[in-house]
Amino acid sequence: MTTSDVRQHLAAHLTRLWRYGLVLSRNRDLAEELVQSTCVRALEKSAQYSPGTRIDRWLFSILHSIWISDLRARQVRMGQGFVPSDELIAPDTHGQNEDRMHYQKIMQSVNALPEAQRNAVFLVYVEGFTYQEAADTLSVPIGTIMSRLATARTTLAKSAAMRPVAKEKRS
Repeated sequence: MTTSDVRQHLAAHLTRLWRYGLVLSRNRDLAEELVQSTCVRALEKSAQYSPGTRIDRWLFSILHSIWISDLRARQVRMGQGFVPSDELIAPDTHGQNEDRMHYQKIMQSVNALPEAQRNAVFLVYVEGFTYQEAADTLSVPIGTIMSRLATARTTLAKSAAMRPVAKEKRS
């Protein structure tokens, strides 16, 4: 694949890459840096792309690899892992406060999951990757993805069960 082909595919996947960068880093600025680094690396390594495979998986793998490398480097330099996260802002629902609050509670529950589970949830349920594609993207066995998703679903179900039931609106 040529560099110009990769450039075209990058443009089509920038939003998804940025969203994944935000899921990983929990910080808008870091997400932008991750996407920029991913674009540079994808263009530099365009000859390594195997035609016939999904380019989005290849790009997500590059982004994930950069994230892991940056985490390791940051741990060495600062002796700590994650950078404080920015709050994810729920989309403006134009007056639908209950829907907005429900969305925020779901996002808080998902964000509270350990990183490995959060990544699996994002790749499978948000990006629509198969279990095998998610496993390949994260360089783990498929059973690990299945386990992470099962644990995440259990945790999310428990957190949803502990929340008070919404009160009925009476007009």
